[in-house]
Amino acid sequence: MDITIIHGQAHKGSTYHITDMIRESISSDNTVIHEYFMIEDTPGFCVGCYKCIQSGEQYCPHADKVQEIVSSIIESQVIIIDSPTYCFEMTGQLKTLFDHYGYMWMSHRPRKEMFSKIGIAVSTAAGTGAKNVVKSIERQMFWWGIPKVYKLNFNVNAMNWDGVTEKIKTKISNRVNQISEDIKNNINNVKPNIKTKFLFNLMRKMHTGNDWNMTDRNYWDNNKWLGSERPWNLYNRL
Repeated sequence: MDITIIHGQAHKGSTYHITDMIRESISSDNTVIHEYFMIEDTPGFCVGCYKCIQSGEQYCPHADKVQEIVSSIIESQVIIIDSPTYCFEMTGQLKTLFDHYGYMWMSHRPRKEMFSKIGIAVSTAAGTGAKNVVKSIERQMFWWGIPKVYKLNFNVNAMNWDGVTEKIKTKISNRVNQISEDIKNNINNVKPNIKTKFLFNLMRKMHTGNDWNMTDRNYWDNNKWLGSERPWNLYNRL
């Protein structure tokens, strides 16, 4: 099994430690970990050139960093994305990364591999706001087509992991263990729900008459999604 971990920060605080607990809980001896840290692995700010949308993702001026992470995501069965809470939101560095993946949304050119993966969104806050962050991360992964996203958000009442009380750490550990067991049982067994299928088919109808972006239209046509084929059909046949 491959796991991609994207940290929305460079420091190893409470959010990082919870992600590491999940990694340890769901990994086996054969697990391959692809791990990225923002700022070091963040591409430059999206400049709004539309090259990824209109011409192809390889034409993005930051394609080297962007596509390295995409390759890891495609290879992985589980994708963990975390961010501490900054002003009720994810870090700016993580949002910068997400901005480069708009071309992978179901409204443009989703990867068929995404429709069989498990996502995990993790956030902590010294006070409040972590729930909003994991919802934002979940929203991004939903638009990639990921059918199952687990959310772990905790208000830790501390500015670093050492300051978190044992009571809160026990609560976190219990939640991590519970979700980890569920994740291990669901790897390679998740399927898109009605909401995902409805949105995909809505986008399919849009691209059927798409004559303003042939890069997107040809992508859907080449995958036979404008006909009867669907990205999740492959996994139903396995």
